[in-house]
Amino acid sequence: MKLDISETRAVADMAGQAGGPSAPRRADRSHLDALEAESIFILREIAAECDNVALLFSGGKDSAVVLRLAEKAFHPARVPFTLLHVDTEHNYPEVIAFRDRIAEARGLNLVVRSVGESIRTGRVRLRHDDESRNAHQSVTLLDAIREFGFDACIGGARRDEEKARAKERVFSFRDEFGQWDPKNQRPELWSLYNGRVFKGENIRVFPISNWTELDVWQYIRRESIELPSIYFAHEREVVRRGGALVPVTALTPARDGDVVESRVVRFRTVGDITCTAPVESTAATLDDIVRETEQTQVSERGATRLDDQTNEAAMELRKRQGYF
Repeated sequence: MKLDISETRAVADMAGQAGGPSAPRRADRSHLDALEAESIFILREIAAECDNVALLFSGGKDSAVVLRLAEKAFHPARVPFTLLHVDTEHNYPEVIAFRDRIAEARGLNLVVRSVGESIRTGRVRLRHDDESRNAHQSVTLLDAIREFGFDACIGGARRDEEKARAKERVFSFRDEFGQWDPKNQRPELWSLYNGRVFKGENIRVFPISNWTELDVWQYIRRESIELPSIYFAHEREVVRRGGALVPVTALTPARDGDVVESRVVRFRTVGDITCTAPVESTAATLDDIVRETEQTQVSERGATRLDDQTNEAAMELRKRQGYF
């Protein structure tokens, strides 16, 4: 779906009114205003069509942007969604602390369900102790959807991340088994979305589908959105493996033959420690990050998500199993 600026003009007017005094005048509107308006429209649609909606909130930059958009969409009322995080228990502590603080400060209901608990109860079985838990989030997510009866879940996926995500609809239908079938999706002509589901089915909603990594960082800068500190340049011990910088932690210790280096790095994306790598960077401010993102030639996930450096078919298989 391509963004049509003219089609979002009326929605942009409403979004500007909802945004309060800081909303830009018509003459000052930019591509960010059009993207914001479209996302706000999508969020209002899902709130109108579904009864029990979760907003997946990990504390990462994309979920922070979606939360800001939701706040604007329903201002001055409170965000009508439950915050849901599927925690691997192997996340960076700075991100978890940020997640909890933001939810408490906004007065929002945060539900956390853990892959670790799924392992302890036998719902997930690892092949070996140091296997990444990232791919097993599907089981925990589907269990949480059934536990709370969510009929829709909102995520921050973007179509510039990797090919399997680019095939998603904005409203991505999942069957009663949580499975995604690319041939069983609904048309979205003229930005008309169908959120109708039967009991047990689910809609995954991606309100920033038309955004890029650069759009996200420009919006964060414009809106002064707070983020975890690891998104900004800091010194960290790392080792080099397969062209990536792997942080040295209790979960990812140095191996025999590794050379531990202290480097100034930052994270372009955050997730499970075992599969999220930093990049060398001195970008310590939002202006620095925007300039760096404008110049980069490597995709965000291709450079920093070790689990995504696989083939498209493998990612599609995970999505068919319920992966978000």
